[in-house]
Parts: sequence; structure tokens; C-alpha cells
Amino acid sequence: MADVITLRAGATDYRVELRKGEVLVDGAPVEQPRHAWAVADGDTRWVFIAGEVFEFEVQRQGRRKTAAHQGSLSAPMPATVIRINVAPGDAVKKGDTLLVLEAMKMELPVRAPSDGVVESVACRTGELVQAGVTLIHLAS
Repeated sequence: MADVITLRAGATDYRVELRKGEVLVDGAPVEQPRHAWAVADGDTRWVFIAGEVFEFEVQRQGRRKTAAHQGSLSAPMPATVIRINVAPGDAVKKGDTLLVLEAMKMELPVRAPSDGVVESVACRTGELVQAGVTLIHLAS
């Protein structure tokens, strides 16, 4: 039996059916439903659709989400660093791919959340990194 949930992104609601190891999204603005894969760790869920990674956190009543360290980008799950596109001192724009991870035979781009300057890179190509480990620190 599959679980069905609704996710809201902006003003659009998406019906999501959770099955064993996959997620079927059938309210997305496309003609056919897309298949995706999801990984869970505690209350955090990562959904992989068409090469993109979306992170969700299960919200429970009476609990507040803890803020991430300002300016640091961390690994969403255990993965291998396969490419680093920046070095300390590089200026980056929002959306630039800073590095690429590989997990579950999928490439996961880590993108700049805002414009800034790379302050430090705390990983190297070929390194296995764990979830939550800081990979890059950006200064505004």
C-alpha cells in the first residue's frame, strides 16, 4: 500500500504517492507523471527527479526547525565528491554548480544558494563525505 501526501511549492499543489523506494508525482505541470527516488534520514527527505535534488523536512507540531550554519553548504547524504568547480576566492552567482556529488549512481549538483565568494572548500575530489558535513563555506 502506498502513502499519498500533498506538497505545496509556491501556489502549486503536487500529489505525491510514496512507494517502495520511489515517489510518483502526478500533479506536476507535465503531461505524464514523473518517477523519482526518495531517501530518508530522520525527518529529512531527499527527492531526486530528473537530475535535480529537492530536500524536505517533515514538520511536526510544536517543533521548530534548527537553522543551518549561515554560508555553509553541506552534503545532503553520504556521497562521493566527483567534481569541484570552484576554489577559495572565486565569485559565484546564485544557482552556480559549485561541486558535484555522486550517490546511488546519481549525480547531485550542489548549487550556490545566493551570490557570494567561496571562502573555503572543505573536501576533495574522490572523497566520501557523510550527510551534514560542511563541503563549502560562502561569504556574502
